[in-house]
Amino acid sequence: MSVARRTTTARRKALTVGALTLALTAGLAGCSGSDGTVTKGAPGGAGVGAGAGAGAGAGAKKGPAAAPPSAPRLIGDGSTAFTGAQPHQPVWQRLKPGETPPQFVVFSWDGAGEDSQKLFSHFRAVGRKYDAKMTYFLSGVYLLPEEKKELYDPPQHSPGRSDIGFNDVDGIRATVRELRGAWQEGNEIGTHFNGHFCGADGGVGNWSVEEWKSEINQAKSFVKHWKTNAGLRTEQPLPFDYDKELVGARTPCLEGRKNFVKAAAQMGFRYDTSGVNDQIWPKKDLGLWDLSMQLVPVPGRAFQTLSMDYNFLVNQSPGTTQGDPSRRQYWGDQMRDGLVQAFERSYRGNRAPLIIGNHFESWNGGTYMRAVEETIATVCVQKDVKCVSFRQLADWLDAQDPDVIAKMRTLKVGEAPAAGWQAFLAPQPAAPAGAPAAKPAARH
Repeated sequence: MSVARRTTTARRKALTVGALTLALTAGLAGCSGSDGTVTKGAPGGAGVGAGAGAGAGAGAKKGPAAAPPSAPRLIGDGSTAFTGAQPHQPVWQRLKPGETPPQFVVFSWDGAGEDSQKLFSHFRAVGRKYDAKMTYFLSGVYLLPEEKKELYDPPQHSPGRSDIGFNDVDGIRATVRELRGAWQEGNEIGTHFNGHFCGADGGVGNWSVEEWKSEINQAKSFVKHWKTNAGLRTEQPLPFDYDKELVGARTPCLEGRKNFVKAAAQMGFRYDTSGVNDQIWPKKDLGLWDLSMQLVPVPGRAFQTLSMDYNFLVNQSPGTTQGDPSRRQYWGDQMRDGLVQAFERSYRGNRAPLIIGNHFESWNGGTYMRAVEETIATVCVQKDVKCVSFRQLADWLDAQDPDVIAKMRTLKVGEAPAAGWQAFLAPQPAAPAGAPAAKPAARH
């Protein structure tokens, strides 16, 4: 099925994520059907423009502004190529004693592909306008044509099976164009894997570590061989080595995280964003930064939901992706205001990174796309705010003193240091001669 022509059937299934119930008392994985309904599944977790260097300012130096002028070094069949260091990357510095940490915000997109809605290209332009680098989680089957679908051998399913369909040549050409431009502008290309299987019947929540490794390797293969598979040998390559570029992911429906993280740790990944967290500073899990989705306010309601468009959708128009048109403006405003409130409580509180996930979808008349764009316009222009990719955030975290990260993790949601950041992160005085050594900071 062409990404360019994709309508509700496969496209809606592609964008299933773990959702919370209205009162957040239980997990719910949802799929939206061809008629726009949302059905319950098994319980789950919950043209290239130039951009400025992301993260410039306090704590960062400008990275290279452009790729080296030397000819690209083609890899394999020429679907990918090494073109040098990625342009528009920050060079992070360790926080100085007493320095206030930046406020990081990550906007990310599941199943990124360019279809007739042209939302991929639209949000690339939004990112350039507001100097916001983002993470695009590519579904590998979006680079595999329908006639070659048997090349995909999904765990616990027959070859050629996919819950989100496949693509055609025009859709592959358009998606590759956007991936190429996004990377050259400094954004990250992650993975949303391939067939997007959720629930009890062979869903990713039931996959073993070895099955996850197979899925990851196949996702890489479709990126590394799209020219051969689609017959697009004269197209320009993707300008990166995907074996090195791919360092993080979000699982379908936020399911299967436990075994995925085990597989990812063995395959050199650096982060995962498939769980549910509060807005506190992150920690590592099996060597990967846990940069999971977060609970954020739902204005006017007495509960929180996940920081993702789908979760606002299921709380606002349960059972359908095309709810009451008279309510759509309010629903979009509610999502935008909830995300901005989440931003404000971190920005003026513990400065924990804010993680936001989305889909290139026009649910409820596109109101969530408007909400995301207005959130970007509101938060990314503020002082000391860095709108970055997950990879850039992981780079900053790895550059810091682990004891400083551990201390910041002691701050609760929205809690600012009582005596200010300068006192909170001031260097500890040396112990007097002969005094017992201080205990190391607790790690969480």
